[in-house]
Amino acid sequence: MHKLDSKALAFSHNPFKLMPFLRCIRTSIVGSHQSVFHSNQLLNGLSKSGRIDDARKLFDEMPQRDEYTWNTMISGYASVGRLVEARKLFDGFSRRSSITWSSLISGYCRFGCQVEAFDLFRWMRLDGQKPTQYTLGSILRVCSALGLIQNGEMIHGYVVKNGFESNVYVVTGLVDMYAKCKHVIQAEFLFKGLAHDKGNHVLWTAMVTGYAQNGDSHKAIEFFRYMRSEGVESNQFTFPSILTACSAVSAHCFGEQVYGCIVRSGFGCNVYIQSALVDMYAKCGDLSNAKRVLETMEEDDVVSWNSMIVGCVRHGFEEEALLLFKKMHARKMKIDEYTFPSVLNCCIVGSIDAKSAHCLVIKTGFENYKLVSNALVDMYAKTGDFNCAYAVFEKMLQKDVISWTSLVTGCAQNSSHEESLKIFCDMRIAGISPDQFTVASILSACAELTLLEFGKQVHSDFIKSGHRSTLSVDNSLVTMYAKCGCLDDADTIFISMQVRDVITWTALIVGYAQNGKGRDSVRFYDAMVSSGTKPDFITFIGLLFACSHAGLVDEGRIYFQQMNKVYGIKPGPEHYACMIDLFGRSGKLNEAKEMLNQMDVKPDATVWKALLAACRVHGNLELGERAAKNLFELEPMNAMPYVMLSNMYSAARKWDDAAKIRRLMKSKGIVKEPGCSWIETNSRVHTFISEDRGHPREAEIYAKVDEIIIRIKEAGYVPDMSFSLHDIDREGKEVGLAYHSEKLAVAFGLLASPPGAPVRIFKNLRVCGDCHSAMKYISRVFSCHIILRDSNCFHHFREGECSCGEYWCHVMEVESFEDEAVAKLLIDCMDDLDLRLYSVVACVGTRSNALGMFHEFIGDRDVRLVGVEAGGNGLESGRHSSTLVKGEVGVYHGAITYLLQDDDGKIIQPHSIASGMECPGFGPELSFLKESGRAEFSVPTDQEALDGTPKNIDLTY
Repeated sequence: MHKLDSKALAFSHNPFKLMPFLRCIRTSIVGSHQSVFHSNQLLNGLSKSGRIDDARKLFDEMPQRDEYTWNTMISGYASVGRLVEARKLFDGFSRRSSITWSSLISGYCRFGCQVEAFDLFRWMRLDGQKPTQYTLGSILRVCSALGLIQNGEMIHGYVVKNGFESNVYVVTGLVDMYAKCKHVIQAEFLFKGLAHDKGNHVLWTAMVTGYAQNGDSHKAIEFFRYMRSEGVESNQFTFPSILTACSAVSAHCFGEQVYGCIVRSGFGCNVYIQSALVDMYAKCGDLSNAKRVLETMEEDDVVSWNSMIVGCVRHGFEEEALLLFKKMHARKMKIDEYTFPSVLNCCIVGSIDAKSAHCLVIKTGFENYKLVSNALVDMYAKTGDFNCAYAVFEKMLQKDVISWTSLVTGCAQNSSHEESLKIFCDMRIAGISPDQFTVASILSACAELTLLEFGKQVHSDFIKSGHRSTLSVDNSLVTMYAKCGCLDDADTIFISMQVRDVITWTALIVGYAQNGKGRDSVRFYDAMVSSGTKPDFITFIGLLFACSHAGLVDEGRIYFQQMNKVYGIKPGPEHYACMIDLFGRSGKLNEAKEMLNQMDVKPDATVWKALLAACRVHGNLELGERAAKNLFELEPMNAMPYVMLSNMYSAARKWDDAAKIRRLMKSKGIVKEPGCSWIETNSRVHTFISEDRGHPREAEIYAKVDEIIIRIKEAGYVPDMSFSLHDIDREGKEVGLAYHSEKLAVAFGLLASPPGAPVRIFKNLRVCGDCHSAMKYISRVFSCHIILRDSNCFHHFREGECSCGEYWCHVMEVESFEDEAVAKLLIDCMDDLDLRLYSVVACVGTRSNALGMFHEFIGDRDVRLVGVEAGGNGLESGRHSSTLVKGEVGVYHGAITYLLQDDDGKIIQPHSIASGMECPGFGPELSFLKESGRAEFSVPTDQEALDGTPKNIDLTY
């Protein structure tokens, strides 16, 4: 090497001796033929060592400059991001070559100035310069990094037209561009043309990285296996990509095999690979190995520590995450914007105070970082501090979809569903398109509010967006449609899902139970277990809820025992509440009480509510008082226990106690929630209360109600006066019943809904028995499908039948029973016919101890006693008009209902409303005549039972 060359290279690394050397070369070589060459050598050395200002001084003092001089200086400016100065030199150079153009284009590409880069690329071609493979490589890299698929396709067209399709460097750039722009099929096609090039690590790594970044981690793992089988060696860029794929699908075992390859390949100390290893172990839950790799790293890498903190938070080790964060401070590591989001997540579970964490963010200067601001919004929203969440949100200069989603999700998770919908609408007005996380959250809010039409709009908008559906979106769709009573739509989504988890199955199990199809819920549970999906805590709540609502007592017992014995799930208060409700509905109050006493956890309000409801049905005042008093303490402002206990006192004729409870309610300012019903049509919600006169179409609605009542009465409907609580005459009671909120809503639905469309009604309280009966008649008379959701479940009314199986029919209070002979005969009849006695009602008689005698008769039989009283005059014969009619109660699963009361309060013959049953005879005689709708059997009255003389009694259904 020439002596001057070696000195130039040496001085380029020593800025203190540079200026004397520059003066030396000016005096010694200026004018010689080699002066430009030596100056260019020095200029190149200064540029590559980052001494751009010194290089510029040399450039300005050079008396002669050639093309290499200009290109070196332009490239030097471009390489360090001083693009304005590079562009000035570029514009001042008239003899630009392809190298000149490529140098500036590469600089713009490297620093993300894609618009300027593509403008220069176009002007370069107009200038007659042919881009080199390096120019094309730079342009393709910026397309890969920024996802500019259309620009990349344009470059691909240029490559084909100008004969670069066989250039390995350019085609590798195309493969990388297509893979990173989520066009993996095109990348695969190009790859096949170069797959023979086993030494091109970049090409093979581009495919692995493309699969991993596009969420197809299983394909990435498969391709990595293929790569190894073909003998292609992996490098320091391949291993991080495949480890990322392992992290995404928790492929822990394969990740450890990759670690073995890393060690054998000699890359075990590479900081990027070590960081990817920490991330893989942490996301797979192997925190011990993640910590081991972290501790063996020669340098403290903030990315690795962030991955470790994220892993700890994700797997519930918030205290360990905070300890790692403190160690980062102690080691004086440079915390970045990716550190705080995980630390702020610890505040959501209460590990540290939210405000303290926020103060730390402000002190460290990260408050205005969008990633950190989004985490702050998410933290405050999920902890229910919406004022702070909104304050941070409003201060953000740039709000993206994550910012909005954090608010939407936080409101939804804190049961502020209406606010969640409002924010979602504001988000759409602001022009922000929702992503999968937003859609999943807003669908959950729609499910809780049963806003079917809004949910359908969100679903439709999501399909139009072109986003790939995710498991969380599909689960939210199944839940939304099931909770809105659209089981067919829920089934359609369920069937289309390629991947299902326990949440999917649980949503369907609960959905079918709420829609009166408990046996289908059990069927889905069996299918879930057969598929290998393990039920969880929530699954068993849904399953036991289904058993309770379907009367599946034996199945409920089995599933409750399986929880702990088979799946190791300890029952919680919710499970005990379902079991107590199950026993209470089936008349097994002693078992309900026994289960209450054997609870391993403290009973909460749901348990006591279930017990109180059972006690009211079966007239167990002592146990009901215990349940109500516990509810007074747990939920002191809830009107339900006060009202139910007052009603129980009234049923037991303890009027003073009932009045005392009412006064207690009034003194505490407790008001029973008024009943209301609502219906959604044309994206508007119409709400009704009893005898509501405030609707704009009031006249039409009331005229329609009157028409409905007339037509269903002609079909056999008789108003049930027991649900009219006003002390007025019969006509006044009928009018009051006719204008219940449910009937007003269904009248409006028939007016406003298109012909053949289901009428969907929602009620905040439980539907009353009279309205339930009326709905069945309306569905038959008007040939419509009525879907009514009350506080307990969905009721699907079709052709005079309801899907609930009459489970809602917890009827009135027991007073007394005196006619032992009739009671015993009824029970014996039920046993002989293998039927279930649902209710026996009468209104006269005085013996207060008769209830105990009746319970002695029924024993463990599946009998629901509602209200039984009988006098000593025996049964009276003759036709009567009852409030129960054919098809109203007990027509499911061979049930039969008896009524012992006529409209005048007299004891009458048993009245059956069961239909279509073949009944074998029992003594003395029974014949069932379906054609005439009548059945006759001999029943002894109380006097006749003593002398053995039977009396024929008419049984009409």
